[in-house]
Amino acid sequence: MESIVVCLQIPRFELTVAAGDRAELLGVPAVLAPEPGASQQVGEVSLAAEAFGIHAGMRLGEALSRCPRLMLVAPDPAGVADRWEGVLVALESIGAAVEAGRPGLACFEGRGLLRMYGGGPSRVLAAARGAVGIPARFGVAPSRFAAVAAASRARVRHPVLVAGGERRVREFLAPLSVSLLRLAAVEELRGLPGSLEQLGLLTLGELAALPIASVADRFGRAGELAHLLASGGDTPLRTRTPVEILREGLDLPEASSGAQLERALALLIDRVLARPERRGRTLRSVVLSALLVERGGTWRERLTFREALGDPVRMRLALTPRLARLPAPAASLRLSVDGFGPAAGEQRGLFDDPASERVARLREAIRQTRAAAGPDAALRILPVDPGSRFPERRAVLTPFEG
Repeated sequence: MESIVVCLQIPRFELTVAAGDRAELLGVPAVLAPEPGASQQVGEVSLAAEAFGIHAGMRLGEALSRCPRLMLVAPDPAGVADRWEGVLVALESIGAAVEAGRPGLACFEGRGLLRMYGGGPSRVLAAARGAVGIPARFGVAPSRFAAVAAASRARVRHPVLVAGGERRVREFLAPLSVSLLRLAAVEELRGLPGSLEQLGLLTLGELAALPIASVADRFGRAGELAHLLASGGDTPLRTRTPVEILREGLDLPEASSGAQLERALALLIDRVLARPERRGRTLRSVVLSALLVERGGTWRERLTFREALGDPVRMRLALTPRLARLPAPAASLRLSVDGFGPAAGEQRGLFDDPASERVARLREAIRQTRAAAGPDAALRILPVDPGSRFPERRAVLTPFEG
C-alpha cells in the first residue's frame, strides 16, 4: 500500500504570531525584522510586501530600497515556539506521528489514521483541522514534497489531494515553479531555486527532464535531491519523539540584567530540578528564553549539554554565559526542558577496559553531536564506485554508528 503523507501549512505563521493583536500589520507591507546579532535578512513577509518583490531571506537593505515604507515587525521566537509546540501537540493528540519542519509547516503519515477514523483522507483532515483549531491549508500526496506543494496550492476549506503513483505525482509537480524547493525540509535546497532560474529552469518539470548525472555534476548532492523531488520521489519522514513539557518562568520586578539575571537563572534551575515530574531524570537540553523590554519581542536560545546533567552548579556554569547574549534588558525569564537524559548516574566498572571506554566515549560524542546538530551531523564515507568519473558516485555518506 502506497504512502499517504498529509501536510499542514499555516501561511505567515511567524509573522502572525509576532504581530499579535496588531492585525493591521498583515494588510500593509511588513516583514519580520532580523533577530539581534543575526544576519541582516528579513523573515516572513506580508502579501502587500510580496507585491513589491520582497521575499523571506532577502537582504534588509534591498527590501527597504524596494519599499521605503516597509514596516519592520520585531520577531517573537519564544512566542512562535510556544504556539508551534501547541500545534504539534494537537496533531499528536489525534494519533499522528509528526515531522516538524519550520514553524507553520508539518507533515505526518496518514495511512495508519485511515482505519482509526474510517472513510477516506477527508476524515483525517477533519480530525486534524478540529484539533489544531486555527485556519490551515492541507495537502495530501504519496510523498512529503508533493504534499507540501499541494498544501501551497490549497485554500483553508479546500484541501488539494494528489492520488496515484510516482507518475501522477510527477505530472502534478511538472508545471509548478522551482521556487517550491525552498519549502523542502533540507536547508541546502533553500538557495538552489535562484541558481536554477538563472539557468532558465523555471518549472519542476524542466528540472525532472534533465539527466540526473548532469544535475549532480553541476549542483552536487543538492542537485541530486532536487531532481529526486521534482521527479516525484522523496526521502522518508523523520518523525519527532513527543516530549514532556516542563518549564519554569519568573517575572522580574523591573528590567533586569547582569547579576540580577544570574540570580533569577539560579532560582529557575533550582525550581526545574525540584519539579516532581522530572522523576530524577537528568537534563540533556534546555531552552532559555526572555521577554525583552526596550526593543520589544522575545529572545530564545537552545543549549545542549555536553552530557546529561542533574547538578545545578554545572548547569549554572553552562547557562550563565548565555545571558550575555541578551540584546536588551529582560522583563521575564523562562527555562524549559527540551530533552531528558537517563535517570541513573554514570557508574564505573570494577576493572578498567580501555577499548570499551573509548568506544563508549565515541558513542556518547556521536549522541551529543546529533542532539546538538541533527541526525546528519555524524556520517561516514562508504565507497560505492571508486572507478566512476563522477566524484559524487564514488562514495556516499551513511550514518556513523561508532
